[in-house]
Amino acid sequence: MKNLQPTALASYIDHTLLAPDASRQQVRTLCEEALEHGFYSVCLNSAQVPYAAACLTDAAVVICAVVGFPLGAGLSDTKAFEARRAIEAGAREIDMVLNIGWLKDALLDLVRDDIALVQQACGSVPLKVILETCLLTDEQKIQACEICRDLGVAFVKTSTGFSHRGATLEDVALMRKVVGEGVGVKASGGVRDYPTAVAMIEAGATRLGSSSGIAIVGAGITVANGY
Repeated sequence: MKNLQPTALASYIDHTLLAPDASRQQVRTLCEEALEHGFYSVCLNSAQVPYAAACLTDAAVVICAVVGFPLGAGLSDTKAFEARRAIEAGAREIDMVLNIGWLKDALLDLVRDDIALVQQACGSVPLKVILETCLLTDEQKIQACEICRDLGVAFVKTSTGFSHRGATLEDVALMRKVVGEGVGVKASGGVRDYPTAVAMIEAGATRLGSSSGIAIVGAGITVANGY
């Protein structure tokens, strides 16, 4: 297992708060923690974006908003509208949930159109597509990744963290194999400690979604110092 320097590891992390009862104080704390520890972004529900933007004025920390979250089963134009409004409010990345039911029914043209509509709404803002891998067969994961690769989205992402299992090393490796080097892979759900974070990166992840970023980076500092 490679020993990533804490500052390098922090730059992989989307510091995440997606609880439905999240308070403004918790959002402010999330933003302050992201600034303090050098996390790449804060990841929030779209209604929290305007307040996060007020907390992070002129800061380097990116605001990421989830769209169609956590089910992915809403209307495509509703997802696109949510993405557009979140960007207007200050989001600089969008994480959308694809329509899982359509994927499992092999309605691949509808899946593609769903993603493409949100991608169009995003414009130049990077789009990550959440597959919810724990609900899919390997064949379905491959199909979703092929669609995302062909559309040129910024990232494929394993999980919402709201289903019965999050990221696995096997899923990250499979997703990386399918999308190649031109698309990012975000491991999310269950990434709670330093060894898991490093293992996900070694498997092919280029971003980590976690609410445990402080603990992960803290453990990385311990390792870097030889304790």
